[in-house]
Amino acid sequence: MTSTPAAQSVEFFSADEVRELLSFETAINALEVALRDGLSPESDGPRLFADAPNGEFLLMPAQSGTFSGVKALTIAPENPERGLEKIQGLYLLYSSDTLAPIAVMEGSCLTAIRTPSVTLTAVRHLARLAPAGAELGTDPRILVFGAGTQAIEHIRAALVDFPDATFEVIGRRPERVAAMIAELGARAATAGVSVVAPADHDGAVSAADIIILTTTSTSPVFDGSLVGANAIVAATGTHGLDAREVDDALVRRADVVVEGRGSARRENGNLATTYDDAAWESAPPANLQDLVLGNFTRTSDRPAFYTGVGMSWEDLVCASAVYTARTHP
Repeated sequence: MTSTPAAQSVEFFSADEVRELLSFETAINALEVALRDGLSPESDGPRLFADAPNGEFLLMPAQSGTFSGVKALTIAPENPERGLEKIQGLYLLYSSDTLAPIAVMEGSCLTAIRTPSVTLTAVRHLARLAPAGAELGTDPRILVFGAGTQAIEHIRAALVDFPDATFEVIGRRPERVAAMIAELGARAATAGVSVVAPADHDGAVSAADIIILTTTSTSPVFDGSLVGANAIVAATGTHGLDAREVDDALVRRADVVVEGRGSARRENGNLATTYDDAAWESAPPANLQDLVLGNFTRTSDRPAFYTGVGMSWEDLVCASAVYTARTHP
């Protein structure tokens, strides 16, 4: 009788464990290292969408030399009105050598950390590449659109590089903005941080050094002509060519960076009406790897605009960091 090899154990990481092992600083650094070491966003495959009751399924496979993985999520737009998270799911991590599963992680928490970490990776480098005379200090004025989980987590992530920033929050529902500000004030990690809801929205847009959009809007949420000449704008809340957070006025006057050119062409509505097929072929925007490697130049008196829809390689990098932190501390 031949013996069957023992199955490799599969480790489980709860949401609390993911958050404990994957700080924003750890995630940002892991993303930067991966991009510097040659991981190309352009090698990432398309995300897979399928209908689900009251929402949709989303599958995001990715691979590397050591680990491979799939994030299996559900997106339920009505959940926030019911006091539930819009995005829920799991991350399945595999050994690339054997393709055996080695870990299962709570997926919504991983997403809540990954998305702002990617955004702030872009913002960090756009700030470092500011034209002479337009440099940001550690205390910029940061305007956030949105009042959900991603808005809160983007503020927490921004504190890694901008610990003395002043934050302003604009949302469609004042009561949710007030609840978000109260929650941030109650968290030890953000104690003492100034977070307010501005009375003058147009004035807040004009005065902001950094604008971060985390909404689910299908149409632009502000007039792009109001954005300051050297401001940084990051839009990460939507996906799909029929959904957008910024207008053409901003895109046309900005230096543009995307996560990946392929994913942006497939899914990014913020660029859908300014980048036609000819533009994508002849003059595509820089991607996140270009930015991290310094292969990007900002233009004086032009805003910088970063926009992303979420990519599978980002989750794999973050999930790998979580697994490695426990198994090889």
